Amino acid sequence: MKKAKHLVILNKNIKPQKSEAFLIAIMDELIDIVTETGKATGKVAPKSEIHSKGYYHNTAHLWLYTKTGEILLAQRSYKKAICPGMWDVSVAGHVDAGESIEAAVLRETKEELSLTLSEKQLTKIGVFPCFQSYNSGITDNEFHHTFLAELTVPVDNLTPQPEEVEAFKLVSIAQFKKLLTNSENNEYFVPSNRAYYLEVLKNITESL
Repeated sequence: MKKAKHLVILNKNIKPQKSEAFLIAIMDELIDIVTETGKATGKVAPKSEIHSKGYYHNTAHLWLYTKTGEILLAQRSYKKAICPGMWDVSVAGHVDAGESIEAAVLRETKEELSLTLSEKQLTKIGVFPCFQSYNSGITDNEFHHTFLAELTVPVDNLTPQPEEVEAFKLVSIAQFKKLLTNSENNEYFVPSNRAYYLEVLKNITESL
């Protein structure tokens, strides 16, 4: 995720014993709020509020694949609040307030994998709603703006961002499908994303 944060208005009446929680509160990314159909509202909120109140918002997803038909899977960091340790999309992240979807996916790719791409290398395949609630109290109502791009460098050249990515690996389309079936989509991959994964696999297959 992006390291640059945004300050909110300081509360001069805050008590010293609350300083730690307060510092967390003021160092929070600002995210654009959209409607339940994905339309811009012109309103923004801190990421923590986006998740606690279930505001609809945009995320950027990138699936990287090779000419030989292998797909780069990323394992979510065990530090993540949502689905830690599970395997998922190559690159993913929230779109910051005022940021374009394309700029977000290029930024996240650089941050999470140390991989620099250009906008012309991206192929958008669609926008996929993903509305989920978790036992942690997070309500994550996202629109996944999803792109494909060819991976043209060796995997050894990629450097994972520790707080976001635990590991990554290349798998064939056949292996991906087998893993989906064998794990019943609840032990290996992010739960509830089976239909999304299959749609991505279809688009990657058509791109080869």
